Amino acid sequence: MMEPNAVRTVFFVSDGTGITSEALGHSLLTQFEGLRLRQVRMPFVNSVDMARQCLARISQAARDDGVRPIIFTTLVEHDLNAILRQADALCLSFFETFIEPLEVEFGLRSTHAIGRSHSSTDSNSYKDRIEAINYALAHDDGITSRGLEEADVILVGVSRCGKTPTSLYLAMQFGLKAANYPLIPEDFERRALPVGLEPHRAKLFGLTIQPERLQVIRTERRPNSRYAALENCRHEIAEAEKLMRKEGIRWLDSSTKSIEEISTTILQEIQLERNSY
Repeated sequence: MMEPNAVRTVFFVSDGTGITSEALGHSLLTQFEGLRLRQVRMPFVNSVDMARQCLARISQAARDDGVRPIIFTTLVEHDLNAILRQADALCLSFFETFIEPLEVEFGLRSTHAIGRSHSSTDSNSYKDRIEAINYALAHDDGITSRGLEEADVILVGVSRCGKTPTSLYLAMQFGLKAANYPLIPEDFERRALPVGLEPHRAKLFGLTIQPERLQVIRTERRPNSRYAALENCRHEIAEAEKLMRKEGIRWLDSSTKSIEEISTTILQEIQLERNSY
């Protein structure tokens, strides 16, 4: 058992970008509270020399920390993983843990192709994702109502409630075209949605947020302004929620939810189907 205040180094080793190994490692590490971790991503490890450099760095971390490092690896080549296993560390290989049992189950050898999960630069899915990112940027914050018929979803809510990052995440992760529109005082006075959204009512999804949280976010942008004042935040949120209820728009509170949670809820509520990347 490690000392209570000991720092343990976690390595994410990959022959590609390291995104997969890091995502896998983070999903497991979040199950343990109170750990002091130093995280190191080591991408593009695709040769014996680079694997040995990793081994040297991992071994040095073990000496410095006085405790075994943790290694999450998505290296495809068995020989490269074998080099990492020479370290005094806990080595968790994605491919050895999951791919080999699948090979046995399917009775089929996997391709063992390096970087295959991120090699879709000429595929339709990759092109869809790039197109969706460009769409989200072009339709951010109500810039234009042109092309809304192409949108998969249109997010509405008060300023700084999470519409833009959610739109970009939906585009990058799922290839969805997401536009977003701010609800502003003029909309509350008219008691109506922004002009141009009515024909696309079925695509609308609302975000709201707790006033105290919104005040913190707005204060970072415009300190000591009416825009960031708690009273104004409360007023705008109350009016936005009243308008969304009147218009029958589904919505959720983004205050304590991650972008991943918000996006997944939107996918379920609007029943959108897309591949993740």
